[in-house]
Amino acid sequence: MTLPTGVLLTSMVLGVLYGTAFCWRPHSLLKLIVKTGSTALLALWAYLLGGPVLLVAGLALSSLGDFFLEADENDKFLLPGMGAFFAAHVTYIALFWALPQADRTLLILAAQIGLIACGVVFIRWLAPWVTKGMRLPVIGYGGIILMMGAAALRLEPAYLLVLLGALMFIASDVILSFQLFVRPADAPKPALPSIALWFLYYGGQALIAWGVLSNLA
Repeated sequence: MTLPTGVLLTSMVLGVLYGTAFCWRPHSLLKLIVKTGSTALLALWAYLLGGPVLLVAGLALSSLGDFFLEADENDKFLLPGMGAFFAAHVTYIALFWALPQADRTLLILAAQIGLIACGVVFIRWLAPWVTKGMRLPVIGYGGIILMMGAAALRLEPAYLLVLLGALMFIASDVILSFQLFVRPADAPKPALPSIALWFLYYGGQALIAWGVLSNLA
């Protein structure tokens, strides 16, 4: 077994472990290690395979965001976590722009407009649930992740896995927004949405990495 394969398998084991045993449970050091380790190892895997710097950076910044979001049960590090993920999406946008682009078609344009329109409607619906001090960061974060999705829609068909991963990433953030802002703070975290959130998020990151690396190979 090669080192990159071992790193990927370890990441997958930690990812499955987190999704099946930890993601809905209260904060703990072990939970933090398992979650952050699973995504950090994806960044290491991409690096070992000679992946683009932007891909490695996007994965590493996402892992940093995981650390901040999991580091405190009272969400004291929510803003730094959002900042890390914001930077990750900016990095992914730059990465997608550097990859081969599909021809401009009405179908792609319609898909981009549809994605952004749905996102704007959702953010507008979510806004009243968000405290005033968090509304601007939430709007800014929502805008950048929609740009990331729109950029993925312009990729050549060979990068279908990257597009699927980007859309899964967006879907995970929709679920996360419900957990952070709509669910009452004193309500227990339900297991099923937490499991769906994690596997959409981790699977999305893995597909983005796999889609880029497989085309480079």
